[in-house]
Amino acid sequence: MSQSTPSLLPAFSFAPLPAQGRSTFAKTLAFLPPLLMAGSFGARAAEPVQPKDKNNDDTNGAAVSLPELEVKAAKQNELSSPKFTAPLLDTPQTITVISREVFEQQGATTLRDVLRNTPGITFQAGEGGTANGDQMTIRGFSAANDILLDGVRDAGTYTRDAFNLEQVEVAKGPSSTNTGRGATGASVNLVSKTPKLDTFHTGTIGVGNADYRRATIDLNQDLSANSPIPGAAFRINGLWQESSVPGRDIVENKQWAVAPSLAFGLGTASRLTLSYFHAEQDNIPDYGIPWVPTTFTDPSVGQPGDKPNVDQSNWYGLVDRDYEKVINDTATVNFEHDFTPDVKLSNLTRVGITDRDSVITAPRFVDTTGVATTDIRRSDWKSRDQVDKIYANLTNLSIDQETGPLLHHISTGIELSRETSDNHDRDYPGGTLFPDTDVFNPNPYDPFNAPLIRNGDVASTTADSIGLYLLDTVELSEKWQVNGGVRWDRFDIDYTAFNGTNYQKVDEVFSYKGGLVFKPRPNGSIYVGFGTSFTPSGNGLTISGRALGPGGSIPAPEEARSTEIGTKWDLFQGRLSLSGALFRTDKINAQTTDPLTGDVYTSGDQRVQGVELGASGFITRHWNVFAGYAYQHSEVLDSLNATEIGSALARTPEHSFNFWTTYAFPFGLTLGGGGQYSSEVDRSTTTQNQVVPSYWIYNAMASYEVNEQLTFRLNVNNLLDEEYVDRVGGGHYIPGATRSITLTAIFNF
Repeated sequence: MSQSTPSLLPAFSFAPLPAQGRSTFAKTLAFLPPLLMAGSFGARAAEPVQPKDKNNDDTNGAAVSLPELEVKAAKQNELSSPKFTAPLLDTPQTITVISREVFEQQGATTLRDVLRNTPGITFQAGEGGTANGDQMTIRGFSAANDILLDGVRDAGTYTRDAFNLEQVEVAKGPSSTNTGRGATGASVNLVSKTPKLDTFHTGTIGVGNADYRRATIDLNQDLSANSPIPGAAFRINGLWQESSVPGRDIVENKQWAVAPSLAFGLGTASRLTLSYFHAEQDNIPDYGIPWVPTTFTDPSVGQPGDKPNVDQSNWYGLVDRDYEKVINDTATVNFEHDFTPDVKLSNLTRVGITDRDSVITAPRFVDTTGVATTDIRRSDWKSRDQVDKIYANLTNLSIDQETGPLLHHISTGIELSRETSDNHDRDYPGGTLFPDTDVFNPNPYDPFNAPLIRNGDVASTTADSIGLYLLDTVELSEKWQVNGGVRWDRFDIDYTAFNGTNYQKVDEVFSYKGGLVFKPRPNGSIYVGFGTSFTPSGNGLTISGRALGPGGSIPAPEEARSTEIGTKWDLFQGRLSLSGALFRTDKINAQTTDPLTGDVYTSGDQRVQGVELGASGFITRHWNVFAGYAYQHSEVLDSLNATEIGSALARTPEHSFNFWTTYAFPFGLTLGGGGQYSSEVDRSTTTQNQVVPSYWIYNAMASYEVNEQLTFRLNVNNLLDEEYVDRVGGGHYIPGATRSITLTAIFNF
């Protein structure tokens, strides 16, 4: 059974341009006038990575060829964005590329499970002004609004599935130069599957405990032989799933999705890809278990500020009320053209719509002292009747250009987008009673049939963004490179709250990044890099009345800057990649609230610094590893709230570690295992005595290739049935799934 090589940081090979293929400056300029007149800037189509000499060196000097699939993995683990103007090995920034082979081996189906393959991350529970879905803190700062799909900001908050993903790219540290607003802790880019000039048909059928049933298809058809347009191919991916959550009562997830795509011109100078994505979810959502209030006095429930002494399977919602329905539609047109091997243009146009309709019970204690009762109330319910849309156009021009002895790899372009969000407020009729329930033995089947109706109030947002950027990697010599970039963003938000109050704000911000790379050997680099980011008040397309400055003013954007010193190495002819970095991120004007007036000022100072290590690839021909470790020391250096100064940032583990390893035996059996560790984290920056306990969870996998058409894979997650907190909220937490066992049949036909 052939194995693929996942990549954590560096790519495995980089083929320099031949001297005869490099453009002259005059040749480049000849293409610019018609492009500018057409109102578009170009983009580079990703070039194939040239395979290196794959002679193995772990067999006492004997030359052994690695499986062909390994070379394909090296190609796909290159970064998808043309904004990265150097290969991963020479990019002065910590970047984790999680390949499809890795998360498919793990049986990971959600984005959250995929992201467990990178350290320094904590998942958040939906709460208050943020809906339930993919929310995370990376390197101490929220990345909930920094999820991109093929380089475009993904609209809406929901739980994303991995069935249509080729890889997931996590770029650590401030990087607004590449992504625009946000991206202080990290940005997460999801890379969709696209048609290939190949014919393959694959599918999976999986079953497991907790009523797990899942089926997927991935059909790719080479149409080039029968198409009047060269390089034509069609691909369709599909998904159907119904499942509960191991160890959680009542919670259910049902979804189906289809993602067709059609490409023309593959393998030629001009390529056009049309893709569409449609997904529907119908879930019984989970807001987990409430924390014991800090003022609680009844010891039978638990210690104040801690988890209650209740069964972790308890669900405190109402079956007759709680639901979550999400519909996603995304249409994409991507055009790429190579004028020469060194001048490349691309233009991506995207329309994305996420329609969310949900009502979720936020469980809270009736009496926060525990003197009168320990019951849980259900009167704190969260409604979303919301449609988020994005209209985006990304145009990029890539130029490889010699200027004297220097070789430039330039990427420049413009990004335009309009994001809208409309959330209808809803109420139950006056006099509606919400039944309380017992904290130890909740009854989710308490009758509830009150109608939920719109009250006419709508929170509406329109946000227009323009981004202009210029990025360049300059090869000074064989051993030295300089990497840099600048970007200007204009973010114009118009937000009307439920009460009719209108807020408008225009922010114009410059971001920049730079780095110096020294290559003592062709397979290694030592670097120093820096970058900045900005986060406007309306980053999440809302402006809270509780987050305003003096006189109702909207605070200026928060800004962050980061410095990183690191090294990356490809060993064993590029089979194994190692990386290490020291980093420091400072949010130099964090929002901070005056405890006396409630006014918000951008005058705080927060810092996260530490170490991150990574390993990825093949130790031997059959032994594969993917691992990462992060040490993070976080601290509030300055704040208007004196109780915060010196505190650690919320949801920022000091130590976190992940690993995954597999060994392929020659008779078709592959065994694998891994785990994740997180040290304890503080729930809040102001109350450091409220912590989420540390945990270890372990996973195991065994697969057997019956023949070329059929493989069986057995996954056991949370092998030791550990009790842990998976998602952290301010008023509640969501327990992690207990032991899950799934058996998947993988078909190739």
